[in-house]
Amino acid sequence: MKYYHDPYRYYVYIMASGKNGTLYTGITNDINRRAFEHKIHLNKNSFSARYNVNKLVYMEVFENPEYAIMREKQIKSWNRNKKKDLIESMNPDWIDLFDYLNC
Repeated sequence: MKYYHDPYRYYVYIMASGKNGTLYTGITNDINRRAFEHKIHLNKNSFSARYNVNKLVYMEVFENPEYAIMREKQIKSWNRNKKKDLIESMNPDWIDLFDYLNC
């Protein structure tokens, strides 16, 4: 599956430092660019840079930005175990999905 930048698609995603590591939940309309920014620690003072959160482990695609924002807020409100269960429902081995974005 290929994910190209589409200004009418919105991605809710979770990055991790590793399996059972630190988690970061975000939203973007360009998953390739945003995941890459996390990987290279574009902002050296960011949360993801401080905790080495650089693996894309979960994402959902939306066509409606309001729905994507609501979903991001919902996931952010969850406890760690619920987020872990969500990740493992799609990605049980916590593989870095970034490697598959441009296949």
